[in-house]
Amino acid sequence: MRALFDCPTSPTLSSLSPMSLADRVLYPDFLSRIVTADEAAAMIPAGAHVGMSGFTGAGYPKAVPQALARLIQQQNAQGKPFKIGLWTGASTAPELDGALAQVDGIDMRLPYQSDPTCRKQINAGQMQYVDIHLSHVAQFVWFGFLGKLDVAVVEVAGVLPDGRLIPSSSVGNNKTWLDQADKIILEVNTWHNPGLEGMHDIYYGTDVPPNRRPIQMTEPHQRIGEPYLRCDPSKVIAVVKTHQPDRNSVYAAPDDTSNRIAGHIITFLQQEVKLGRLPADLLPLQSGVGNIANAVLAGLNAGPFENLTAYTEVLQDGMLDMLRSGKLASASATALSLSPAAMQDFNDRIDFYKERIVLRPQEISNHPELIRRMGLIAMNGMIEADIYGNVNSTHIMGSAIMNGIGGSGDFARNAYLSIFMTPSLAKDGAISCIVPMASHVDHTEHDVQILVTEQGLADLRGHSPTQRAEIIIEKCAHPDFRPALRDYLARARKSALGQHTPHLLGEALSWHQKYVETGSMR
Repeated sequence: MRALFDCPTSPTLSSLSPMSLADRVLYPDFLSRIVTADEAAAMIPAGAHVGMSGFTGAGYPKAVPQALARLIQQQNAQGKPFKIGLWTGASTAPELDGALAQVDGIDMRLPYQSDPTCRKQINAGQMQYVDIHLSHVAQFVWFGFLGKLDVAVVEVAGVLPDGRLIPSSSVGNNKTWLDQADKIILEVNTWHNPGLEGMHDIYYGTDVPPNRRPIQMTEPHQRIGEPYLRCDPSKVIAVVKTHQPDRNSVYAAPDDTSNRIAGHIITFLQQEVKLGRLPADLLPLQSGVGNIANAVLAGLNAGPFENLTAYTEVLQDGMLDMLRSGKLASASATALSLSPAAMQDFNDRIDFYKERIVLRPQEISNHPELIRRMGLIAMNGMIEADIYGNVNSTHIMGSAIMNGIGGSGDFARNAYLSIFMTPSLAKDGAISCIVPMASHVDHTEHDVQILVTEQGLADLRGHSPTQRAEIIIEKCAHPDFRPALRDYLARARKSALGQHTPHLLGEALSWHQKYVETGSMR
């Protein structure tokens, strides 16, 4: 079987036309399987578990999901209920999640979503949602915990003559979908720059217990796999051409709040270097997605640190800036998440970036073994934290899902430094993001080392719960809510059943209840 994939003399996409499907699909047998998106969608049965490519709006199939949505709408209109189970790498785009959700076509969604229609249906109880750690998805499929994967719909940038696949702008769970699915539909997207070829590192050494072996990787930019995805050609039932860009994220310019959060983090890192707890070039960086994360990256780009590395899920605008400036030597991720301007820069300088960026399967980008070994500095956003350091990153008012845990748990529990950040206020000041008790807990106090708001940074390492509470209130809470938090803690320390983590159970969640009833915690 290995001989199929050992073909060093095969033509490469980088030397071929970016537009022609014939130039992108070099495996002869696949040319006879080229169909329309509607024809491919008709091959997906109702009730199927469908694994689709895509991670944070990059590398998702563009045509087949919309064609499937049209088919579902037609079937439903005829009184023939039609839903699928939708598995992806993480969030995707309106053309995928949104299109299928709008026709009530998703029975079960996992492992992460950010689509407004999906979110509405999940919170209305109309769509089931399994929110799991991103590092768990591939192995849960291997273990059979999620049931059989019936169909994989995977976007690729091209196909080599021997049947190997050139990944596109994300890898996510594509390796697992291709391995585990009974049937495969390929979307060959000629929009992607042929220069993507060679940027990926697909590791094929994972296994199930008791046959697992150590992953031989010690540095973020180290390559341990192959540039291509393997695919059993006999499972490919359709090949569809697309020429559409990814959904590009637009990031707002850092505001004062984001800049202040970034400043606290950079000052803290400088102090850690001075104390000898970090090397001068820090440790590999992991950063969540969003405006605050980009502000932190901008601060690092203008800061004192040199020769930095990144080992993260997604590569966003701020990391491209750091690569160009030389502050960041290399970056490992599983997907791109770039603004339109950054995507244009990426394509214009792809040879430069290809020397410095590696895209991997998310089972490797989020692997606890590697995170622990390399000693990451993990920086992730949150919805709220309580005075003891428990973090809620997924639920509004305890019961309404926002997006999902994503990979934050993978990194928080295993990182060298676990940092969570948020503005101290939300909803124009109606909500305090530091509360007596978190309304939902994704990251317990045991996995949270550092909390940061624009007010300050709370270093929780080595402190007891009541000590943490005092630090969090004074360093992170907004001054408008600080007196009420002090009062709650003082009364809890007098009358709570236990004094290790004192709570007043009758009012621990009263701030949230007040918001639900009145629209404000004040």
